[in-house]
Amino acid sequence: MATHPEKLGKYRVTDVLGEGSMGVVYRGFDPDIARPVAIKTIRRHGSAAAESGTMVAARFRNEAQAAGRLMHPGIVSVYDYGEDGPIAYIAMEFVEGMSLGRYLSRGVRFSSDDIVSLLVQLLEALEHAHSQGVWHRDIKPGNLIVTRTGRLKVADFGIARIDSLELTQTNMMIGTPSYMSPEQYRGGTLDRRVDIYAAGALLYELLTGHAAFQGSAESLMYKILNESPPPPSTLEPHDRPAFYDELVAKAMAKKPEDRYPDAASFRAAVLAAANRPVTASVAESTLIMEPVKAHTGPQDGPHGSSGSGYKSPWTTAAPSDWDPAVLTRIEVALAGHVGPVARVLVRRAARQCSDEAALRAALAHHVGDSAARARFIGQGTSGSGASSDATRLAPSTTPPDKSVPGGKLDEAWVDQVHHLLARYIGPIAKIVVKKALAKSSDREQFLTAVSESLPTPAQRDQLFAEVRRLR
Repeated sequence: MATHPEKLGKYRVTDVLGEGSMGVVYRGFDPDIARPVAIKTIRRHGSAAAESGTMVAARFRNEAQAAGRLMHPGIVSVYDYGEDGPIAYIAMEFVEGMSLGRYLSRGVRFSSDDIVSLLVQLLEALEHAHSQGVWHRDIKPGNLIVTRTGRLKVADFGIARIDSLELTQTNMMIGTPSYMSPEQYRGGTLDRRVDIYAAGALLYELLTGHAAFQGSAESLMYKILNESPPPPSTLEPHDRPAFYDELVAKAMAKKPEDRYPDAASFRAAVLAAANRPVTASVAESTLIMEPVKAHTGPQDGPHGSSGSGYKSPWTTAAPSDWDPAVLTRIEVALAGHVGPVARVLVRRAARQCSDEAALRAALAHHVGDSAARARFIGQGTSGSGASSDATRLAPSTTPPDKSVPGGKLDEAWVDQVHHLLARYIGPIAKIVVKKALAKSSDREQFLTAVSESLPTPAQRDQLFAEVRRLR
């Protein structure tokens, strides 16, 4: 079993986000600025072949140099490069979210508004990178992170080409097969238009749910060099607008000179074809994923919920020896600071803690403001919030009071319930409330409808109790 360092340089290691064949990605903490970071590592001399190890180390430093010169909200920021004994590391922005690859692997079908938003955000980030003489060369869903606020961030500049440096051989074939341009397969001279091709390939997958070309490595090479994929509008269920066909075809042209000359031109063509306002982020309804069976996937990036060997956090079950009402109370308090991910954080930490005070102390670092952090910890030591081993092991046997004051569904009351519900399920509460209003004529019907969105009886009971205290 691999041992993990407690520190790398000045950074304290707090968690393992993912492990791969060449290194480990950690969550860390920067004591100077008091912020979380993602720390991507490799062993500089850990490769079986010296030449291969040297090449990987060069690419790793290349990533730090490439991303380090970029300052854009759509690109994961690099803070630091360092070496600690045999380990080289990059400290970078810790992004809470999920890769676009995870969304696609779950079968999420993006709306046209979401697709245009994602593509425009990507092209704006690429426009900045290209203006700094950097092209990514491995744009793919796994290297694109959708944050909890619906914004897109580009990660992993490990094989980026910096215009002023030559860190990889010209004739070396580098990239992810389904997203590699014809010139990458041929081993010819590359420029920023390889990213234009990959952005077109991404657009195709967002529209259809699958890559433009599929098959074995040899089959993929032949198709990318010689064939054109079926236009997205011709594929089932035939509901994608035809204007996407031209965008995809031009971006994925076999010859670089036939593509959009730069990211700005591609973005302008997308906006002109869509002919409607572009949302700044992905829709709230897309961001909230239903629980799925945990699985291990390919390396997906070092940020937030992504990583090699990643298991979906939505599968985290409640520890069996805790009173569900206690966990729910802590989840609600923490959700006000971190959103719906509170449920995952509480259940994970509960496995390592013996009482509520210890659990709140373990979770306190997720609360950014020092005063709010003190209140969060203090709630566990007050008379109403204290939890002994007895209350931890024994759930309440008192039947919950589910009576709701009668009355009409006035806007102010509904808004208060919406805010309470959002502490449990996040932004999707807005959709749940809207649907509940459509089929309810009084407060009792409305509350019953919205409570069905909560996954556990303890959470439903807690919501009823909170609503009874509303004025």
